[in-house]
Amino acid sequence: MLRHALFLLFLSPALSLELEVVNQWDLLDFQFPFDHRLINNFRPERNVFTGLEITNDRIFLAVPRLWSGVSATLAVIPRHTPPGSSPMLQAYPNWEAHKFGRGQNDSCDGLTSVYRIRADSCNRLWVLDSGVNLALEDFQRVCPPKLVVFDLETDQIVKTVVFPRQVLRPNSLLTNLVIDETGHGGCERAFVYMSDTAAPGLVVYDSRHDTAWRLMHPTMFPDPDFSDYTVAGERFTLMDGVVGLTHSPKLGILYFQPLATDRLFSIPTSALQKGPPGQDEELPITLVGKKSSQGLGLALDPKDDTIFFSPVRETSIAAWNPVTNHQKLIAYDPQALQFAAELRWKDEDQSIWLLSTRFQKFFRRTISPHEVNLRIIRISTAPRVASGVTNHLFY
Repeated sequence: MLRHALFLLFLSPALSLELEVVNQWDLLDFQFPFDHRLINNFRPERNVFTGLEITNDRIFLAVPRLWSGVSATLAVIPRHTPPGSSPMLQAYPNWEAHKFGRGQNDSCDGLTSVYRIRADSCNRLWVLDSGVNLALEDFQRVCPPKLVVFDLETDQIVKTVVFPRQVLRPNSLLTNLVIDETGHGGCERAFVYMSDTAAPGLVVYDSRHDTAWRLMHPTMFPDPDFSDYTVAGERFTLMDGVVGLTHSPKLGILYFQPLATDRLFSIPTSALQKGPPGQDEELPITLVGKKSSQGLGLALDPKDDTIFFSPVRETSIAAWNPVTNHQKLIAYDPQALQFAAELRWKDEDQSIWLLSTRFQKFFRRTISPHEVNLRIIRISTAPRVASGVTNHLFY
């Protein structure tokens, strides 16, 4: 069922809000220890971040091992740096956790390949490790996927959850997560919803009972008609299933989207939390709407349930309130908004944070080390879409 009218984005640069470039890089670089194996194995043109988390004084970045040449898959930089600066990344929590960077591929004690990270209300960082090395080269399943939880006060691991085979498939690739703390007990009894992009489905983890289960539905699969992407005139192909996730605590809804689709879907969190579905049970999934092109990141303002998304072809950020159907263009920049890999909403300053990556150039190996390719961007004043006027050019 389609809840609202189609939202087909119409772009006008005059409507765009100002982008604040927090940090930017031509190519990423790390503060390496004196270790020739790390330095020799590092290939900056193969390092692209996909995950972002912002705390009081630090910014965490996930750099998955999509290709060879990634020394550390989880990094941190100071939050307060000069605008537009290019700080060197530090491996988090330390270099010992990134043995793959030294070619030590025989241990699963460390981190293999991280796509997204999330902080909870108990000042802990949840790290989703896919366990897959070289996902865009030859897809090596080297370790079981796992959740690793760090205490951000001490930077020590306080919990590790290794997922059982029953909730996985041979080609599972866990890429995104949402932490749901709306139940009694807060972060100590949270549910974690995770996207399986390569073997499309959702994995649910119940932290109170330390158990997990899997849900699958055709809406989580990629649509072959939308597997080609054009960004800034460059075309590439990816048949990626569900990856974009965001959560409305107020409505009790998880929104999700495959990368290869123009659709946005939702499912009640009550359906996710009740355990594995029966063999013939139909999941209560709703088609929320249709976008002008594919997108990766999703974010949501929990105060009014406005959803933020980034249609890749239009190099823009848009906002849409599914309750009121009010829609708005937030930002448009054909240079700075090429392939927004991650969108985050921050209540503290009412702003959208995002990662812009020029992924198409990394993928096609047309990257230039002499121009800005990666950005952390903040949109300082997010509009209140729910109280605005519907822009009829959007659908």
